[in-house]
Amino acid sequence: MTYTFDQYKESADSIRRRIGAFCPKVAMILGSGLGFLGDVVEDPVCVSYRDIPHFKASTAPGHKGQLVFGTLEGRPVAVMQGRMHHYEGYSYEEVSYAVRVLRLLGCDTLIVTNAAGCVNTAWQAGDLMLITDQIKIFMESPLRGENLPEFGVRFPDSSHLYTPALQDLARQSAGELGIDLKEGVYMYFPGPQYETPAEVRFARIAGADAVGMSTAPEVIVAGHCGMQVLGFTLCSNMAAGILDQPLSEQEVLDAAEACKEKFSRLVLACLKKLS
Repeated sequence: MTYTFDQYKESADSIRRRIGAFCPKVAMILGSGLGFLGDVVEDPVCVSYRDIPHFKASTAPGHKGQLVFGTLEGRPVAVMQGRMHHYEGYSYEEVSYAVRVLRLLGCDTLIVTNAAGCVNTAWQAGDLMLITDQIKIFMESPLRGENLPEFGVRFPDSSHLYTPALQDLARQSAGELGIDLKEGVYMYFPGPQYETPAEVRFARIAGADAVGMSTAPEVIVAGHCGMQVLGFTLCSNMAAGILDQPLSEQEVLDAAEACKEKFSRLVLACLKKLS
């Protein structure tokens, strides 16, 4: 473990000085092109990642790189507009650092979103997927090294990283809104290169429905520190080899823009139902 508990606490204390008595309960990590929900937070207080001790900067396209504190659907939230990625040169502990800080600030629920390549050939670009489980078999865990017992146990259970009760809540919300919500497994690849057609075939054989370069490390850490997790994937494009065309980051951003209204309605409806 690279960071000490005191360093996590120093980051949390720095944020508290900016947000005062406000106590967020729901943390939201918004992926490529999906950070717009942070723009509709009521009574927002924005804190740049660069102004928080020990935080790293987010450099990926479509990521603003700031925390937004305020209320959404009457719930006190902390919205991450952009996340850190391993491919940016950060360790997995650095990638997931913010999750522990938000836990110290009072967040007990984490909503994660990402844009990813669709592996399931029965689906299409633009589909929304409820994440029911994940596969991360590449490289080390964000929990590697000395355990910090202030957050969780040495060997945490991963049977239900994505909270079943929150999945039920998402299904109900999608049904009420008339949104066709797919359900499936998200598989993590480190990137930044897109997956090869052979890797996509491997992912499909392994049981994945979508592949991407984020989310899994943060969810592992959230599970370790006892947070409930709800996850959504925007299938922004068909993964490599399914269609005879190259992949591009602009395709991801364009898909996110096209699905903005549908995606925001679903996430906000779920947030409203949280107790």
